[in-house]
Amino acid sequence: MRSWRSSGEGPRAAGVIRAGLQIRQLTSGDDLGAELDLRDRAFGPIEPSQRAGWIDGLALAVADGRLFGAFDGSVLIGSARFHDMRQWWHGRSLPVAAVAGVKVAPECRGQGIGTALMTALLAELARRRYPVSVLYPATVSLYRSLGFELAGARYETVLPARSLGSLISGDFPAQQAAGALRRAVPDDAAEVIAVLGAVHAALRDCGPVTRDLEVVRRWLADPRHFSYLAADGFLAYRWADGHDGILVNRAVAASEPTAREIWGIVASHASMARTVRAYLAPSDPLSWLTREADADLARRRRWMLRLLDAPAAITARGFPAGARLAVALQVDDKAQPGNCGLWSLHVSGGRGSFTPFETGRRSRLPPASPVTLGARGLAALYAGVPMSVLRRSGLAAGGDPAADAALDCAFAAEAFMADYF
Repeated sequence: MRSWRSSGEGPRAAGVIRAGLQIRQLTSGDDLGAELDLRDRAFGPIEPSQRAGWIDGLALAVADGRLFGAFDGSVLIGSARFHDMRQWWHGRSLPVAAVAGVKVAPECRGQGIGTALMTALLAELARRRYPVSVLYPATVSLYRSLGFELAGARYETVLPARSLGSLISGDFPAQQAAGALRRAVPDDAAEVIAVLGAVHAALRDCGPVTRDLEVVRRWLADPRHFSYLAADGFLAYRWADGHDGILVNRAVAASEPTAREIWGIVASHASMARTVRAYLAPSDPLSWLTREADADLARRRRWMLRLLDAPAAITARGFPAGARLAVALQVDDKAQPGNCGLWSLHVSGGRGSFTPFETGRRSRLPPASPVTLGARGLAALYAGVPMSVLRRSGLAAGGDPAADAALDCAFAAEAFMADYF
């Protein structure tokens, strides 16, 4: 068990006024009821039917050392955990720590406890060698102070169920399906993860995540969800809005025939459901398959990203195949010293490298004005935010228009996640 104290060794937060605050990983000896009580007070009560599932999820997090608590003596006054996932960028994936459930007891807020908790958690993520961390913020100021920045969104598309009743034909003859959809069961968890990863890679998606085996197995075993699997696609949905609608949690397909099969299954409920809500990529083909322009983007929930190990994150990320880049970057990251310094960023053939800038040779003299980024600017660039936005936000300096154009081309992305955690 790893532990930090606000007045002792380890990560600390400026402004912590509660003496003796201890932050540590929860163990099997801790009362998970206290964590659930804290969750109820911070976010609202969990539905009784979902309580057992929450306890199971917390027990898994405790067993893996992924649940952290802030303690005042023996009293739990704050907590946070992370999920072990993989995130996809232009055909390649890398490990990502998805931070969730960051909360502080209402009577203890405003005392720096959330900052101390997140500082300790990020230190542990760096120790475990995660290149990147992501989260959905309840408030962005806390996370920006720790080097996170807005990166992408979770998109919800809404349309009348009847709109799926007759999908229009394309301009070319329909292809043969790679394999018929079949009901997915818990024993298919490994195949579901593999198919999702293969589809995200084939589509060169940017931002979506895949979960670990046990979480997917539990998801497939949930009687509220109905899941279908094909060789190049996956569908998961449930009834919602008092059985007046269908909520599609996941609908991914690498080919036209599989996309039509997936939406055909959803359309089969049109006699009962009036509305379909779906979490999709912003470029999902649904709008091009429906006869009318009925599919509307109804809501966006923003998520944030932070680079914990910039060289590893750049090396593991995929890039557009035609992008070529050689730029010097000056990075200032006070919380992650390993990210700091003058770096040589190279991209070609869909891959990147991020190495310390060598100044020992005449041909490698540092530029007079390298592109300069802090932790937030580096995170936003990684997620595809254009350099013009970073400059107008005060998150980038130095460099020149040619460097900006090359960076925009290499990091181009429309980052999204369908998963919520």
